[in-house]
Amino acid sequence: MAIEVRPFSADSARQWDDLIARSFAGTFLHSRRFLSYHGDRFRDLSACMYDAGHLTAVFPAAADSGEEACATSHPGATYGGLMHDGGLQGNRMIEALAKLREYYARLGLRRLRYKAVPRMYHRVPAEDDLYGLFRVGARRYRCDLAAVVDLGSRLAPSKRRKRCLKAALASDVLVQEGSERLAEFWALLEDNLARKFRVRPVHTLEDIQVLLGRFPDQIRLVTAVAAEQIVAGLLLFAMPTAVHTQYICASEMGYALHALDAVIEHSIAAASIGSARWFSMGISNEANGWVLNDGLYRFKAEFGAGAVAHEFYELDLL
Repeated sequence: MAIEVRPFSADSARQWDDLIARSFAGTFLHSRRFLSYHGDRFRDLSACMYDAGHLTAVFPAAADSGEEACATSHPGATYGGLMHDGGLQGNRMIEALAKLREYYARLGLRRLRYKAVPRMYHRVPAEDDLYGLFRVGARRYRCDLAAVVDLGSRLAPSKRRKRCLKAALASDVLVQEGSERLAEFWALLEDNLARKFRVRPVHTLEDIQVLLGRFPDQIRLVTAVAAEQIVAGLLLFAMPTAVHTQYICASEMGYALHALDAVIEHSIAAASIGSARWFSMGISNEANGWVLNDGLYRFKAEFGAGAVAHEFYELDLL
């Protein structure tokens, strides 16, 4: 059967989310419940693929804010890709990518950018899209590097991390889970990012509060408290196969007490007794992947992490 591509419409949101739930590589970041929190912040260009009237794949996408003639894997999510539940393997994926290129070309667009799902989020190996992108002539234009702990075969943490953890446990640092003090954590995070990198979090406090309401089981806050104040913390996104550190920060007191070591070790231990195989500490890149913050990357790697690449591709449509 030939694949038919149609634009996403709100009345197919439930079908979309049902497909994501059973897909090979989908996470809650692909769901319409997640993407819809952006409201009209982006011009949605998401596509649905049908085979004999059956929804077989979805592609979350929107117009690129810096290039209107470009469709990109949804800018409101870290990764995107063609999500399917087994219907786009091998040559079928090549056909689907060719159809997607034709579809966006008919809309008058000139370029398609594709953010592949890192393999740690795959329920089963699902890199047919990477091969398919090669076959249709896509170019890799960006690559980021994430530090990732294999929970079933963790590398040994460095001696420095072991010393710092011992010091943190000997102090009065208390590790807690729960979102009750989210606003306090967010103020610390904003101050931390502004002071160190002169940037703001991608999400606002209001964004995270909305997402917590929608995904209370997938979004978790772990904090370290000393002298009755939050001195360090992680905001975690829990996926079927991996727990991802979305935000990480510490105050000057937190650094002095090595509170991050306590919070990270607590979070890795908690993830290891769940269903996840991986604990991602996120990327350490700047300038669209061209700069690696080596100090930050080595800090993460010292917790016994290896590396997983985040790959980005672009395809000319005309």
